[in-house]
Amino acid sequence: QVQLVESGGGLVQAGGSLRLSCAASGRTFSTYVMGWFRQAPGKEREFVATINWNGGRIYYTDSVKGRFTISRDNPKNTMYLQMNSLKPEDTAVYYCAARKGAFRAWENQADEYDYWGQGTQVTVSS
Repeated sequence: QVQLVESGGGLVQAGGSLRLSCAASGRTFSTYVMGWFRQAPGKEREFVATINWNGGRIYYTDSVKGRFTISRDNPKNTMYLQMNSLKPEDTAVYYCAARKGAFRAWENQADEYDYWGQGTQVTVSS
């Protein structure tokens, strides 16, 4: 089992940057495929990015490609999401999630993930 805590959200102007962190408890962080999801008001939770156990395989949803970078530091039990060139439509609560199993280089579904953080708010003003 793993517990996840996100941090780093906030209010930023369009074009700005934020770095989200996801701190994991336990000794097995490196065995999990990790992902970032987001949920805007009135919308379903949507996939943002996923990373395999050692960071060697990564997949992004199209709307964030070239702007967001997912990474992980296994010795620190932490995953990151560097968000650049932020747009108002990126406004959402961002969640990190963990699951076992094989890496999937396509749009991941929320119900594929077993463990979730509490979320961190990202607001991008125009």
